[in-house]
Amino acid sequence: MKRLTKVEEEIMQIIWKLERCTVSDVREIIAADHQGKKPPHSTVSTIVRSLEDKDFIDHKAFGRTYEYFPIVAKEDYSSRTLKKFVADYFDGSMQDLVSFLVKKEDLDVDQLNELLDKLDDPKQG
Repeated sequence: MKRLTKVEEEIMQIIWKLERCTVSDVREIIAADHQGKKPPHSTVSTIVRSLEDKDFIDHKAFGRTYEYFPIVAKEDYSSRTLKKFVADYFDGSMQDLVSFLVKKEDLDVDQLNELLDKLDDPKQG
């Protein structure tokens, strides 16, 4: 699976959220997040085509309009990205990552216990 740039990842998050969308739909979401300012259609279209070239999305044509949809699940990309992050910053140790989060107070004891309970109960995972 290829890596995404920050901008590609932002667009991909929108496509995962919408599930099926046009470039115009993506521009509307971006505008809603940026005080109504839409990026140029050609810019978003170029990024969307890049996502298609990287095999993250595909399209269906309706005349001159293309409807895009993800072909890589968000969970698959998230898992791969997390594993790379842990490998790059925590020598591949999830335990070191959790320890870091607890030390930085980004994860309290109750949250840690809740995670452990979910790991013990496969029906909750």
